[in-house]
Amino acid sequence: MSAVLFDAPGPRSRARHTLYGVVACVAAAAFVAFVVHRLYVREQITADAWEPFQDPEILAGLVQAFGRTLLAAGSAIVLSIGFGAVFAAGRLSDRLWLRLPCVAVIEFFRATPLVLLILGIFFGFGDTTGRYWALVLALMLYNGSVLAETFRAGINAVPRGQREAAYAIGLRKTQVTTLILAPQAVRIMLPAIVSQCVVALKDTALGFILGSEEAVSVGKLIYISYGNPIATGIVLAVVFIAINYGLSKLAQFLESRQRRKGRAVLREAPTTVAGGVDD
Repeated sequence: MSAVLFDAPGPRSRARHTLYGVVACVAAAAFVAFVVHRLYVREQITADAWEPFQDPEILAGLVQAFGRTLLAAGSAIVLSIGFGAVFAAGRLSDRLWLRLPCVAVIEFFRATPLVLLILGIFFGFGDTTGRYWALVLALMLYNGSVLAETFRAGINAVPRGQREAAYAIGLRKTQVTTLILAPQAVRIMLPAIVSQCVVALKDTALGFILGSEEAVSVGKLIYISYGNPIATGIVLAVVFIAINYGLSKLAQFLESRQRRKGRAVLREAPTTVAGGVDD
């Protein structure tokens, strides 16, 4: 009896599939060529469109703008992690009077569109916060609420036996969470945490609606002055992609390091033979 769901394709089927693949590739290449030609005809990717990025002053302005973007993203990420940790702990609390307000805050800010948060904080508290902190606080509230759910799910994903064993030796709930559950949950949560950090970094572009001096706003000034939105967009996209790719690789490194540490602990743990005598 065959172990596969379908019979292996014969020579004609393989030839037909190869033909389909070639036709699809040719069609895709033709479409890309058409788009590139149209952009070139409209002088969006000609040499003149890239000329602004050869100006040292414009490059310096972009570097400063990306520096402000990274600063805003870094501030938002740090505050979001703190916000998420506090409200996740509150949501995991056994006290109803503490858990219900935390649930309400998390669900409210998760459900509110980020643009509305940014505008609400800016128009409501802009005289106090300014554009920069209006953006950072809005990012903190939204991403912190998402991270709160991530932290809660990570803590609950740790095998229940770990919690029960900790309680059996007399640890309090706070000690169980901080000493037993959280260190194990970090490996589970790390990819989701880094993914949310990438989201926070990309969402800093929404500072554009406030006219803040971050990368997208500076890019707008460039393409308005030189009429090259495609070239400017490509430059901004390449830098954002490079930064986000770096964050993803950092997450992979940290995750693999955590796994190595876990294996090292298991290898170094003493083994017990029958009768309670260590090897």
